Amino acid sequence: MTKVLALCLALTAGLCSFSAAQEIHVAAASDLTVAMPVLAEQFEKQTHCKVIVSFGSSGNFYQQLQNGAPFDIFLSADTQYPQNLQDAGLTTPGTYREYASGKIVLWVRGESKLDLSQGLKALTNEMVKKIAIANPQHAPYGTAAASALKVEGIYDQVSTKLVFGENISQAALFVQSGNADAGIIAYSLALSPTMKNAGRFVEVPATEYRPIRQAAVVMKNAKNAEAANNFVEFLGSDAARRTLQLNGFTTN
Repeated sequence: MTKVLALCLALTAGLCSFSAAQEIHVAAASDLTVAMPVLAEQFEKQTHCKVIVSFGSSGNFYQQLQNGAPFDIFLSADTQYPQNLQDAGLTTPGTYREYASGKIVLWVRGESKLDLSQGLKALTNEMVKKIAIANPQHAPYGTAAASALKVEGIYDQVSTKLVFGENISQAALFVQSGNADAGIIAYSLALSPTMKNAGRFVEVPATEYRPIRQAAVVMKNAKNAEAANNFVEFLGSDAARRTLQLNGFTTN
């Protein structure tokens, strides 16, 4: 064993080996677009393991992971997809962790004249031609948005205005870019510097949709299982919890 190798192993305290598996690949829900780079940097500083992140809709990742997609960790925007993978024997036993809960907000650009004090009922205004939400078929935030519209009793009235993003980040981009007049998006994205400076928002009452509880699992075919396990454990640390809270999530 070379001195360089011995030193690396000592520095990483066994969390990462000095092999080709110095990195972990994470499939992360799009509501983590802002928080995840910070979490990755924090973990990398502690372990010297690189965290490579791909963002997308939880449902699409679920389908990919069922077919053996090469991710070590799945950070879903709901609990059902990770549970399904666990039930199918595709995850490492004991790694399931609920790490945060998300919220939805009604967001409009700064120049919009829409009165957000009305909440979602403002979407029935004739000035609103298009409403961006994530696709409810595979995006938990889209499911939450559709639920809230139904609870408000306006889903049928506004259904023809809905435009679906492939994931919550794309839905946010639709409204931010002006391709939609309003959007029901993740609170975590509304707090991002880009969107915070470009518009305004109001929270959708949490009673109008099922809690957006989010869970992580390590995949059974993880190439760096030890580091992946440590990252999922890291999500429960004080530092990770603070990062998530600062980016619009609640933690247990």
